Amino acid sequence: LPPTPESRIGIVLGQYLELKTILGTGAYGVVYSAFDHLTETWYAVKALSKTNANGEPLDKRQREFQSREIRLHYMASAHPNIVSVLKIVDDPECTYVVLDFCPEGDLFSNITERGRYVGNDALVRQAFLQILDAVEHCHRVGIYHRDLKPENILVSNAGTQVLLADFGLATMTPVSEDHGCGSTFYMKCLDQSSRNASYRCAPNDVWSLGVILVNLTCGRNPWKQASVEDSTYKAFTRNRDFLKTILPLSDELNDILGMIFESDPKERIDVSQLKQLIFQCSSFSAPIQQASLPSPPQSPCSFTEDVFENSLSDDGSVS
Repeated sequence: LPPTPESRIGIVLGQYLELKTILGTGAYGVVYSAFDHLTETWYAVKALSKTNANGEPLDKRQREFQSREIRLHYMASAHPNIVSVLKIVDDPECTYVVLDFCPEGDLFSNITERGRYVGNDALVRQAFLQILDAVEHCHRVGIYHRDLKPENILVSNAGTQVLLADFGLATMTPVSEDHGCGSTFYMKCLDQSSRNASYRCAPNDVWSLGVILVNLTCGRNPWKQASVEDSTYKAFTRNRDFLKTILPLSDELNDILGMIFESDPKERIDVSQLKQLIFQCSSFSAPIQQASLPSPPQSPCSFTEDVFENSLSDDGSVS
């Protein structure tokens, strides 16, 4: 069997870089904190195993996924709001990717545990504009992230700087047929009639950005999934002002979200246009009393976890 993630702790890469603790695990690899004993600097190291769970070597498709992730992340990383790929260490058992270390964790924990952004419009604007800059840079060089969510955005400088990470699902194909990429909270589900159809990756990223914007502003998801089976999303499709009745959104932000959550990808706003609107937006949140109309049980109106099914949660991943 292959080594466990824990068994790599203490390994020294090169002469000085020691793996210290596990920061996170996912389907595509394990991320460690690592300390360089020569420069006394902390880094993050993503370990991409060359074997699967039963110890067999990865097949050709899996190897191509790994090399694509490294290649696209490296291509995108020449940007101040994208985690830098600093070095790649090839080992018989593993490929180690050395990255910037962000000790303040991801955007998800900063929203849910630290309560850093909700109610702070200036900080929401500052952080979201940086996310838009990063995604705009990716799109400009022909990279589509396809897994934009708070767990894949890292935070530093007391929440004032954010960095895009994890290019495990990224692609350079503008039109994709890989349905189920990403997490259900952050995807636009296809209609039953078009389940086998391809989708455009750039508008798909924009949709995810809209959900992140709601997360930052309200600490909530707008719906569990953007499909007609979801009562909140269905209500939104019937009334474009519905989110304003259940979430403390300003009129300006409500209008912007209407342009983001446009069901026709060809009509959806692009990242550059969105950046301009966010820059000009004078307020993001409204007083909580504004969200006072009766709402269905699945709506993000209730703040109790047991009934509140659309609370910001880190499950719901499809990949």
